[in-house]
Amino acid sequence: MMIVMQEGATEEQIASVVARIEEVGASAHVSHGQLVTVIGAIGDREQLTALPVEACAGVDRVVAILKPYKLVSREFHAADTVIDVRGRKIGGEHVALIAGPCSVESREQILAAARAVQAAGGTMLRGGAFKPRTSPYAFQGLGVEGLRMLAAAREETGLPIVTELMDPRDLESVLEHVDVIQIGARNMQNFQLLSEVGKAGLPVLLKRGPSATVEELLMAAEYIVKEGNRRVILCERGIRTFETSTRNTLDIAAVPVIKQLSHLPVVVDPSHSAGRVDLVLPLSLAAIAAGADGIIVETHPYPELALCDGPQSLPCAAFDEYAARVADLVTWTGRSLG
Repeated sequence: MMIVMQEGATEEQIASVVARIEEVGASAHVSHGQLVTVIGAIGDREQLTALPVEACAGVDRVVAILKPYKLVSREFHAADTVIDVRGRKIGGEHVALIAGPCSVESREQILAAARAVQAAGGTMLRGGAFKPRTSPYAFQGLGVEGLRMLAAAREETGLPIVTELMDPRDLESVLEHVDVIQIGARNMQNFQLLSEVGKAGLPVLLKRGPSATVEELLMAAEYIVKEGNRRVILCERGIRTFETSTRNTLDIAAVPVIKQLSHLPVVVDPSHSAGRVDLVLPLSLAAIAAGADGIIVETHPYPELALCDGPQSLPCAAFDEYAARVADLVTWTGRSLG
């Protein structure tokens, strides 16, 4: 349930309500708004219902949250969540342009991509050090050495780093080198992994699974947020349908639907949706027009030589033109690149 405090409720009154909730073995999550504070109570429904928190000093009203996801819902937190990553913001009026190669292949390659992204006004650098591949014989990434190369690119360009984590055993190394942890589509329902990154504290970019519903995506995000990490970015990257003209089917309607249901920022991955470089720009523009809070896109100095996903990667030489088109539309919607 959700406890809405009165405007001007004191910290002592808020703490008293939190203590009452925790007395029955439930957890309390406090969200401070501009005018009022909301406390989300999660636990045994019968015990919470029987708890007379309406009588507590400073309480305005108690509202039952009917959705299975609580903390990520608009009911719990009405305002858009804005996430700050080394000064680069995403959410609300701030749009992120996250770009880089699918896989880190060499120091020269990732530095060239980082320089192109920085010069074009990109806000974050993406790159895979650990790669989940359908074939066990495909390139699996450079691992920790790839993380070090990403950190070197950040040191030169100042761009925050986004990279994928597949295994909790690699969490410590990832935390040491990057700024945003990506949970890939294949791991969207790896609940142990979600809980571990929730405890870690770094911002998390959570990709929608290829066959997952919007509700299942939000429930996966709930696993992270309930551990205390509210800095979660949701990602629509295309779902599996009967259509074969693209690698996946971009569910563009998911963007406004998620933004109605949740306060978390939403980004779109046009590269994995399309699987074709010629569709990346139109899908990016469609995502911004639909209200997406960011784009995560692949760019490579030499896509024809890429070890992973070359056909869907923008050449770095053309990335500035792409970024300019995206920035123009972002401005037209009344927002700005973060």
